[in-house]
Amino acid sequence: MKIKKAIHNSFKIHSNFLDNIILNFDTKGETYGNQDRNSLKLFDLEGKSINVKSFRVPNIINQIAYKFFRKSKAHRSFEYANKLLELGVETPQPIAYYEFTTPFLFKNSFYISEQQDCDLTYRELTINLNYPDHESILRAFTRFTFELHEKSIHFLDHSPGNTLIELNKGDYKFYLVDLNRMAFKPLDFKTRVKNFAKLTIHKSMIEVMSDEYAKCTGKDYNEIFNVMWEETQAFQAKYHNKQRLKKRLKFWKRM
Repeated sequence: MKIKKAIHNSFKIHSNFLDNIILNFDTKGETYGNQDRNSLKLFDLEGKSINVKSFRVPNIINQIAYKFFRKSKAHRSFEYANKLLELGVETPQPIAYYEFTTPFLFKNSFYISEQQDCDLTYRELTINLNYPDHESILRAFTRFTFELHEKSIHFLDHSPGNTLIELNKGDYKFYLVDLNRMAFKPLDFKTRVKNFAKLTIHKSMIEVMSDEYAKCTGKDYNEIFNVMWEETQAFQAKYHNKQRLKKRLKFWKRM
């Protein structure tokens, strides 16, 4: 098995430690967060908590694609994190990525970053509409998203769990995570507004975000709301259709 890695200049002094935790990932570290799709663990590095994300081995088609044609999720996460920081957008400090391959296939990969503490994620705003200062946080988040768009950042996984929020006594700070799906190019109006489609099912939240985005852009509120609400409903319909299909496939497999 061949190993490819890249370590941030600030952490190259710890390369032996990083090698060790990757090679012994299955037996070391503290399990953290949701383990359904990928595995997350925390490790201590001289009193600093670091987060290691192990991406599961992809299907055979993607094993070929990642080996010869595409950058891996770990590689992209590392690259995009550095790019975001260069552009003045907060994300947990990237540390390294590792890839394991055979001569003809890609196997698994790891992305390492500093563990970022937060007070909440955007998801809490969708669960508790009475969260303290809910509207104030939501408007600040909308301005943050506008700033992403102005910097030609298209966060394709702009979804409830992927923005960490620090309350910071009302001077809110937002950190992007799960970075492997991003694009850096100017965004047209519809693409910008559609970027809110995965965030909430609540019309009241769409109304607030539409109002704040209209203030940021100088565009008509109704025009923004109509597109944002339409795209939100379209995403929800597509999502639920996909879930129903998965349930049917699981049922057929059990028969």
